[in-house]
Amino acid sequence: MMRHADHDPLESDPRIAFFNGLADRWDSGEQDPAETVSRLAGLSDLLGLKAGDDLLEVGCGTGQITGWLALQVAPGRVVAVDFAEAMLDQARRKGIRAEFRRADVCDADLGERCFDVVLCFHSFPHFRDQPAALRNLAKTLRPTGRLLVMHLAGSAEINAFHDQVGGAVAGDHLPVGDDWGPLLASAGLRAQDHEDREGLFFLAAGLGPALGSGFAGDPSASR
Repeated sequence: MMRHADHDPLESDPRIAFFNGLADRWDSGEQDPAETVSRLAGLSDLLGLKAGDDLLEVGCGTGQITGWLALQVAPGRVVAVDFAEAMLDQARRKGIRAEFRRADVCDADLGERCFDVVLCFHSFPHFRDQPAALRNLAKTLRPTGRLLVMHLAGSAEINAFHDQVGGAVAGDHLPVGDDWGPLLASAGLRAQDHEDREGLFFLAAGLGPALGSGFAGDPSASR
């Protein structure tokens, strides 16, 4: 989606009203926070979070996993961003040790070289401009930092679900297979790990040139 200078994407993106409308029931009717955290905790080795990491959570919603993330990286800091103010209102009421900000990750100033981990959990498909978001998020990574994209479902499940829901999120897809290669390269990122199967999508990337000639076929970047 092209951004025009005469309007603010934080006001014009239809996804924002969609998620604001779900905020009041997100924790009780849309997703079970306890189940989500339990499944995430079971994947902690894959995430590789360490005490002292400074972490940017992108698309934090109501803060379902923010408190758990803060515990994993303490005494490191967590900055949690979302474009839906009603979601952030719910998150701020939970008393989580994190800084919550409203931001459009496609072009917001999120700092430079200030995070060890950038985590996009259940959020990447909803970025209005995915290449721009990756470029912007890459700027926030420290030299050895990692960008993580994670869903507790595979890309085929996620993409079909969003199309089924329709409306503002119809067509909000996770890139698949080799589509990630050019996206990462354009942001100065290279894949470090990749898994896409029923029940899990996981991508880890770091700063640096792409490895190999193909994304999905590179054994250092896919399993």
